[in-house]
Amino acid sequence: MDPRIHHAHGFISRFTVNGVHASDFQDVVGSLEHWDQWCAAWSARAAIHEGMGKAALAERQFASAAEHLSRAAATYHFAKYLFVQDMDQHRVAHGHAVECLTLALPHLSPPGERVLIPYKGTTLVGLLRKPVGVKKPPVVFMTMGLDSTKEELLTFQTNYTDRGMAILAVDGPGQGEAEYELPIQPYFEEVAAAVCDWIEARDDLDATRIGMWGISLGGYYGPRAVAYETRLKACVAVCGPYDWGALWDNMPSLTRDAFIRRSHSASAEEGRVKAGELCLRGVAEKITCPLFVVGAGLDRLTPPEDAEALVREAKGETEYLLIPDGNHVAHNRSYKYRPQTADWMARHLRA
Repeated sequence: MDPRIHHAHGFISRFTVNGVHASDFQDVVGSLEHWDQWCAAWSARAAIHEGMGKAALAERQFASAAEHLSRAAATYHFAKYLFVQDMDQHRVAHGHAVECLTLALPHLSPPGERVLIPYKGTTLVGLLRKPVGVKKPPVVFMTMGLDSTKEELLTFQTNYTDRGMAILAVDGPGQGEAEYELPIQPYFEEVAAAVCDWIEARDDLDATRIGMWGISLGGYYGPRAVAYETRLKACVAVCGPYDWGALWDNMPSLTRDAFIRRSHSASAEEGRVKAGELCLRGVAEKITCPLFVVGAGLDRLTPPEDAEALVREAKGETEYLLIPDGNHVAHNRSYKYRPQTADWMARHLRA
């Protein structure tokens, strides 16, 4: 078996907790012998959900359409997940993921809105969902990891909308719809500033109560942003790196290849250099807003020592939750931190 497929068997908790059906995971991954088959196999399975979703739309069965199409979007997203050696296949799967989510948005509960945020002469695409019955709610700006996108975050979002907060999930530089034009950049406070400006221009959101939330590499972006952007009032960071470059040699090959592509690096050596720019040394000490950090004891990508370094250096009110039996982002133990971090954010944003 291709060792990359062997590695992929460990993705099951991430995929299933974010909307992929468990039997789909077992069927697809169990059928593969080579990594080159990954995108096509997952796209074929996603097309089944897409077809059911579009059929439900045609019959005006909107709740069913939302369920099928949101699952299709997540499944197409995972078809392109870490699959960077054939960008033609990658782009086709990504296009289907975006289309399916866009079709689902009006029918989600609560509904979603596709939004465009001006950023350095271009635009970032985001997903806004507001809690039902709450006038001018606080907002949680959600940022993803190395190879996650807004299409993956639907199950995370309801933890916040259920507690009276709006969510704004944005594909930042190197992520999702921005990945082709904009490379990963270490100075995420610039992205956060553009997002805060956009929120301030809305009359249906409370720009005085903005929180930041990030997972995996987003667990670097979030702390980096709140260290410099004072309009962000609280931050949740889940299994983020303290020094991404220091982890380079121990990264799985799929992760390194994805970072090279997402950072628009011309070589592995250039990727290593750019990875070293994503570091919280000398930055974490500037964090003064409330901070909730989650670490996972079995995380082989960003070990809990990275979370502990962030906790030690941050200067504001800090809470640390270690999940000893959690894998990367503790997807296998999501119930041990998702409700808890959402409750914490609701308290600090006065939701």
